[in-house]
Amino acid sequence: MQLLVFILVYPILWFISILPYTLFYALSDFVFFLVYTIVGYRKKVVYNNLKLVFPKKSEQDLLKIQRAFYGHMCDMFMEMIKTMNLSKDDVKKRYTVENIEVLKEIEKTKSVLIVCSHYANWEWNVSINNYVDSKGYAVYQKIANTYFDRWIKKVRARWNTTLITQEETVKTVFRNVQNNVHSTYGMVSDQSPQKHRAPYWTEFMGIKVPVFTGAELMARKMDLAVVFLKVSKVKRGYYKAEFIPITTAGKSTDKNEITDQFLRLTEQQINEKPEHYLWTHRRWKHRGLAHLH
Repeated sequence: MQLLVFILVYPILWFISILPYTLFYALSDFVFFLVYTIVGYRKKVVYNNLKLVFPKKSEQDLLKIQRAFYGHMCDMFMEMIKTMNLSKDDVKKRYTVENIEVLKEIEKTKSVLIVCSHYANWEWNVSINNYVDSKGYAVYQKIANTYFDRWIKKVRARWNTTLITQEETVKTVFRNVQNNVHSTYGMVSDQSPQKHRAPYWTEFMGIKVPVFTGAELMARKMDLAVVFLKVSKVKRGYYKAEFIPITTAGKSTDKNEITDQFLRLTEQQINEKPEHYLWTHRRWKHRGLAHLH
């Protein structure tokens, strides 16, 4: 069954990926019409999230952000498909890195943990490995369909990126550190852990929530440098990235220091352009009673 699904779906995705950009984004507009107007995919979740974290904004402003978010979300998921036939030269035009020298300087002496949030286009973040000298890894959620999983790994390999699962991350980092192999590791770090497994509760966008601390634990244990990847959407189909160092010596940081800095930088991103954050996931479903508003 998995093979049949792959055989049926793959040609459709491939055809979409080779469309000229004018037709490609016209198709994205049609997808937006279906998702936002016809289906109304998670509109209540999105609106409630926006209302929760922006209580001072008017309903008109919230609905404006909501609509803009759905337009961006459809573009982003379409751009994931475009990755199938996106060359290195093309992605360098559409995803530019402003200060790659910051990362290149740190990686000379340390392995670097690059943390980012579900903001702008996190799928194209792996293209930064086209710019660096060390081996690049990206932590990802394994796809249930074996054939699609193999395919996505092959696509990312074109951008000098090796995908590893969360389960493989610690042993991969440990092995490279032990062998003094400097590498870069990319990780999306703003997911919501299960309430009963929450290692740390703190404020995010003014709401007390449980947060993952896995990235920080690795950095402190193995003395990794940690860099925040700030990505901004310049215009439709174009993004720019900036590296903001959090620490160059993880073992020298205090408990929760790395996590807190990551959250503050993510909040800054969201407040600048809230429509580019992934509002469909239930990030505040386990919120506590403490609000800062």
